[in-house]
Amino acid sequence: MYFVLIYARHLLTTMMKTETKMKKQMLCFLFLSFLVASSYAQVKLKQNFYQNTCPNVESIVRSAVTKKFQQTFVTAPATLRLFFHDCFVRGCDASVMLANANAERDHHDDLSLAGDGFDTVIKAKAAVDSNPSCRNKVSCADILALATRDVVALTGGPSYNVELGRRDGRISTKKSVQHKLPHADFNLDQLNTMFASHGLSQTDMIALSGAHTLGFSHCGQFKKRIYSKAGIDRTLNRQYALQLRQMCPVNVDPRIAINMDPTTPQTFDNAYYKNLEQGKGLFSSDQVLFTDKRSRPTVNLFASNKNAFNQAFVNAITKLGRVGVLTGNQGEIRRECTRVN
Repeated sequence: MYFVLIYARHLLTTMMKTETKMKKQMLCFLFLSFLVASSYAQVKLKQNFYQNTCPNVESIVRSAVTKKFQQTFVTAPATLRLFFHDCFVRGCDASVMLANANAERDHHDDLSLAGDGFDTVIKAKAAVDSNPSCRNKVSCADILALATRDVVALTGGPSYNVELGRRDGRISTKKSVQHKLPHADFNLDQLNTMFASHGLSQTDMIALSGAHTLGFSHCGQFKKRIYSKAGIDRTLNRQYALQLRQMCPVNVDPRIAINMDPTTPQTFDNAYYKNLEQGKGLFSSDQVLFTDKRSRPTVNLFASNKNAFNQAFVNAITKLGRVGVLTGNQGEIRRECTRVN
């Protein structure tokens, strides 16, 4: 890398002797971009990142997450959703954990994040730091990534190797969440565009949507599908819609929660896709994956082949975990996950 930089600097000097001022400025910009890209490319996430500093980090986190999961099942969907929301806003840097004024978690798209997800990471961080050799050496961002893997496995989903080496971000703003998270009424193009902005394909998007096999939603998120002037959404299974009306009457308490998966809500499996085939996707952004002919074949594949779904999910969440990461000397290792050092 050193010789490449020397050559690039020599090339720049030679070219600037004969170019106009405007071209010189452009060349300087390109050279600086090259330096930034080169330095970033040198630092990558890796599975054994803590082998010399905190070799037992995975078992420590797993133990803490398992204990929390045994206390409440909500730990699983809450932690999984927290990871997704974190990575889609400012990258996977645990900025969603920060509790400063006007932070990400204060945006209306994040208000529904269950407290058990935050608590899971906080307790796992405390467990890691209780080990003298590990204290203040493992980032909250990495702990969240590990905890996410663990809750997926605890609910019957695949276990997978987690790439580590993330640093924690110092910035968290309410404004940064705006237009960064998918909404319940998104169509396929909107979903694909948002996921593609993070280097995720349509297949990745469909696989990650399978996380809706766990967790719950509040009635207001899908109210328009069961109560509208036009009647029940025609893409929604009518019998299922009538059941939803019973659970979500017109003046329902907004705190009432409905399972995203009406069949196996506490198991990480491929039932989500089987539900879509039957018109039982709770959100229109779920059901569109089946109603749109461009994504239907993937839904059918995942519905009929659990292994195909598991493999695609592992691939997709691994890619998700690389989004916008801070590494090397960027960011920090927070002593407390809810505030900067």
